[in-house]
Amino acid sequence: MSLPPNLHSPRIWQMYRWIVEPLALMRDAADRFGDCFTLNIASKANHLVMLSNPDALQTLLTQDEGKLFDAPGDLNNGLLEPVFGTQSVIGLSGNPHRRMRQLMMPPFHGERMRSYGQIMSEITLDVMRSWPVGEPFLVQKAMQTISMRVILKAVFGLEEGDRYRQLEEGLAALLDQVSTPQSMSFLYFEFLRQDWGSNSPWGSFIRRRERVDRLIYAEINDRRAQPDSERSDILSLLMAAQDEQGEGLTLQELRDELMTLLLAGHETTATAITWALYWVHLLPEVQDKLRAELAPLDRSLDPNIDPNLDQNLVQRLPYLNAVCAETLRIYPVAMITFPRVLRSPINLCGYDLEPGTIVVGSIYLTHQRPDLYPDPTQFKPDRFLERQFSPFEYLPFGGGSRRCIGMAFAQFEMKVVLSTILSQTTLVLENDRPVKPRRRGLTSAPTPVYLSLQHPLGLC
Repeated sequence: MSLPPNLHSPRIWQMYRWIVEPLALMRDAADRFGDCFTLNIASKANHLVMLSNPDALQTLLTQDEGKLFDAPGDLNNGLLEPVFGTQSVIGLSGNPHRRMRQLMMPPFHGERMRSYGQIMSEITLDVMRSWPVGEPFLVQKAMQTISMRVILKAVFGLEEGDRYRQLEEGLAALLDQVSTPQSMSFLYFEFLRQDWGSNSPWGSFIRRRERVDRLIYAEINDRRAQPDSERSDILSLLMAAQDEQGEGLTLQELRDELMTLLLAGHETTATAITWALYWVHLLPEVQDKLRAELAPLDRSLDPNIDPNLDQNLVQRLPYLNAVCAETLRIYPVAMITFPRVLRSPINLCGYDLEPGTIVVGSIYLTHQRPDLYPDPTQFKPDRFLERQFSPFEYLPFGGGSRRCIGMAFAQFEMKVVLSTILSQTTLVLENDRPVKPRRRGLTSAPTPVYLSLQHPLGLC
């Protein structure tokens, strides 16, 4: 077997860099070795092969669960199980994984998904009313509030009340605890998972998780005790879903899938919208073009415009779509694809790889290829108006059988929130200091971005 070249630094150092500065680690390896290299960061093997070549990615992502590759969920279980549980779609393999995807896909597509647009717009408007004029606010925190409330209403179907408030607070605290490289080390290193009481990192984490679990189980049990066929939230749809054998989701499966949707969907969407607002307000030419396209939705020009945006119109706006696409390209929230394991020998990028080799695609490095994206470090939405990219050149939500289930929902929410904010108000960046990506939990997020409101909203 001829493994691709490695940085040859000690495994503990590579693991440290992967936790603290993953993008820099990938850039360093790519600068030295190009499209394919080996890193010593895999939890169950000494070597992990990373690719950023579109042809190799096509081979990797179109052979899921086939003769060449497996996509075993247990590769991620050691890392993700403490948060998502054992029955999350992320940690399942083979037929259980296919069954779970089939049960979960319907609520995230078509008219059902678009029906959540009004919820997204109303929540955004409500959060905007809390922004004081002329005072800076932390964009990431504001977008997390919007995203969390969208999930609580669209996924859980919860209305304002005690359980809504407790879940919002409990989930935010759980996410904050695993948001920094230091505090999330116990996810990467199992020997750190020691419960030394509620003040220890692991002890605090499991107690917060238990409090959230109690709230989730209480909501599920209440729904089962009082079923309502008229509800259209995602929890209700999942509780009614049945597989080909007529079996529904168990209590544990419902809990784990809800936790996956709540934690994965909340943080990633809030981060993407934060990046988009930063780029739009950093680059006047981008903001001018986008505001011109959004002008028909501006209530200051026409007070009779319904604040609940015409969601079909939002979906069809080409420059808005380009801004969102470029946001997800330049610093993708998900940095790598789901890992695959070779079942048969194969040559990738000129290297003969043997069965058992773990292979991942680097979404970040693929999106930074100058042969695909000239001036890749520059934010240029027009590139998405000038050409179409294949699923192996542009893959912010991964690919193959492991592509993110919530992709359409996340893209839709991003467009609705951006449209609502930009069509209703004027914001400015508080300073011109560069904003850089950094590790936040399992994903990449910007360093703090502050905006301030310039004029009263005049919202009803």
